[in-house]
Amino acid sequence: MAVYTDVSPEELEAFLATYDIGRLRAFKGIAEGVENSNYLLQTEAGSFILTLYEKRVNPADLPFFVGLMEHLATRGIDCPQPVRNREGVALGRLAGRPALIATFLVGTSVRRPGVAHCAALGAALAGLHKAGADFTAFHRANALSVAGWRPLYEQAGERADTVAPGLSALIADELAVLEARWPTGLPGGVIHADLFPDNVFFTDGRLSGLIDFYFGCNDLLAYDVAICLNAWCFEPDGAFNQTKGRALLAAYQAERPLGSDEIAALPLLARGAALRFLLTRLVDWLNVPPGALVRPHDPLEYLRKLRFHRSVTSPRDYGVLEGDAA
Repeated sequence: MAVYTDVSPEELEAFLATYDIGRLRAFKGIAEGVENSNYLLQTEAGSFILTLYEKRVNPADLPFFVGLMEHLATRGIDCPQPVRNREGVALGRLAGRPALIATFLVGTSVRRPGVAHCAALGAALAGLHKAGADFTAFHRANALSVAGWRPLYEQAGERADTVAPGLSALIADELAVLEARWPTGLPGGVIHADLFPDNVFFTDGRLSGLIDFYFGCNDLLAYDVAICLNAWCFEPDGAFNQTKGRALLAAYQAERPLGSDEIAALPLLARGAALRFLLTRLVDWLNVPPGALVRPHDPLEYLRKLRFHRSVTSPRDYGVLEGDAA
């Protein structure tokens, strides 16, 4: 989450007048994240999240996000729900941007996930994949999978070396490997694609909900697992915590067993996931709009993770145990 587009109280009040959620009491920008402009709204009906879509979001994809959140809720996944206006329409326009109001999900994210948090996340991720299996109303290709990485690299170009010496050449080498070896034919379906700790809420130690589905798409399910290994199982010093990885994978497999082909692909998928977030963070780092209320994430965090994945020799390095494959 972030704020790129300012909204005046007058604009917001006029927008809210088309909804049945009462008058505006207060609103404030949310600085976390880097993709869209987000505000916390307080109205007479309670708390809501207002999102104005920017940057990488294609307006044509917005019905996918709305439909996915509504579908997942019917399958028992706790996630924000789009609020429809009096005409039954979820998507509107505010301050020149496509806009959506969604329900406020109660809970807090964890800054330093423990083993139990990783296990809960693994089970929730498998539940999401199973719940999305029959979501066929819309299809959205992953624009930030392997085919989208080279255009990101070209946006950064030689400026990458201002972030870390030799970074441009390292990314070029990595792209050549991943483009040649990226797996195909693995089980696919709806994935979250951005299930970082700040997008997962806990209440009283229990996982209570998932948020921010705006990278959701159709892709390899095991790639979503690899994204979570990157996001949840590294320590602040850059070391991969195999105990956390084992907990995440075991809990996932208890709900949706991974095939032997998916397990074999994990090192390459994790490597690709690290490169994807290195690239998007790098482009954001180099192109923060002046005056934007946004905190760009450090791309070097994912450079360190990528170097770890390049050293991996077996899925066992992530905590996979012998006989884990379905």
